[in-house]
Amino acid sequence: MDNEYIAQAREAYKARDFQTALALFNQCLTDPSIQKGPGELGYIYHQIGNCFLQMKDFGEAIHAYTQATADTAYDACGAVNCNLAKAYAFLHDYENAVSHFEIAVSDAKYDAPYKAYLGLGNALLKLGKNAEAGVAFREAALDTNNPDPTKALLNLGVCFMALDRPADAVQSYESALQFDMDPATRNKMYANLGQAYVACNQMQQAMNAFEAALADKTYFLSDSASVDYGRAAQAVATGTAAMQPIVVPEPENDMSGLDVAADGAPLPQDEYYGYDSYAADPQYYPADAYGYDAPDSYASGDERFFNASDEELERYSKGLARQDRKRRNVGLKILVFIFTLLLIAAAGCVFLYTQGWGYPTQESVARSLFSDTQNASQYFVESVGQDNIDAAMRGVVQDGNITIDGVDKSMSNSTVYVSAKTEEGGDVDYRIDMVRDLIGWKVSGIEMSFPSNQ
Repeated sequence: MDNEYIAQAREAYKARDFQTALALFNQCLTDPSIQKGPGELGYIYHQIGNCFLQMKDFGEAIHAYTQATADTAYDACGAVNCNLAKAYAFLHDYENAVSHFEIAVSDAKYDAPYKAYLGLGNALLKLGKNAEAGVAFREAALDTNNPDPTKALLNLGVCFMALDRPADAVQSYESALQFDMDPATRNKMYANLGQAYVACNQMQQAMNAFEAALADKTYFLSDSASVDYGRAAQAVATGTAAMQPIVVPEPENDMSGLDVAADGAPLPQDEYYGYDSYAADPQYYPADAYGYDAPDSYASGDERFFNASDEELERYSKGLARQDRKRRNVGLKILVFIFTLLLIAAAGCVFLYTQGWGYPTQESVARSLFSDTQNASQYFVESVGQDNIDAAMRGVVQDGNITIDGVDKSMSNSTVYVSAKTEEGGDVDYRIDMVRDLIGWKVSGIEMSFPSNQ
């Protein structure tokens, strides 16, 4: 689309005159003289949503982005859903935020998935899903289009600390320190690294990290970091600083819970979901397709630590820090193991199903039928009419303690042979025909049986 309204709206937006940009985009939307081609309605609604997001009117932004997603011809699914998710996150609706961030990262045409992965990681942290957040942060760190993976690696370390895996946090922080970053971020990284070393009982390394954080005299440790700094200093001064190798423990099955930063402080609103981090960069559409560049200052998270290959780990993680050390991909092994178990369980269930197993079993259906002959219809398959059920059950002995003499099983049909006792103490043999009912069994017929017929 190329007309005077769009050109003026773009200029107003770049000048941060969002009210004017919004009015011009709306004029383009409502002017009947302007013909809209395929996908252009989606584009206009997208830009309207961006204006509302910058103006902090998140409800209207959600409405506009939703309208953009309704235009199936608009080829920016990932960008729109990423912004839509951010609007939900501003409103603390993290469940919807996660859903739309996931849609964004699934769009193969989206050229900046790390942005959505960062937001996804932060939303998952807000929901207390620290392991899932770590997966998302690692994805952001490994995205080759991410110009600054340091914040992703920093938050990845936060996730590991929350999961009580400080050795992995150490590796994440050390990997991040191989990149260029601003002094404030570097100081924070060293402080977090110091706490991770303390948790690993590596006190001399912890002291080195804390001193690096404080070296330029612009950074102040948090209360919990100060406590750890004191512990490390005392251990070094008394000669009790442990120099043991760091052991990466196997992760616990339960990886949810703690929603705090590595230094023990609550995740701050303005850092993770405050206006600055989101509103500074709502431009998540294919800017080059419309003739101008959009600034990118969105930096809110770190996402994918559990699913990378060894090659990726070496390239982005320890390979950048120390070429002679390879990172253990414990999380991937766990996922593969769980997936293998699920496959084996599924295969076992299919095999048992073909062998005639089910729930309720043929035996339990037979026992229920003889225990409650007055309500026999509930145990019969629906295709058998009530008259036929009454005729089949006429004369059947009620016995709550029948004897199962045998069961012939197949995938879809089974036959159960039972013996029931009369009130006089005599035995009556029956043959019960059954058919498969989803995973269980229903009776299709019952008749007296004689040994010669079995």
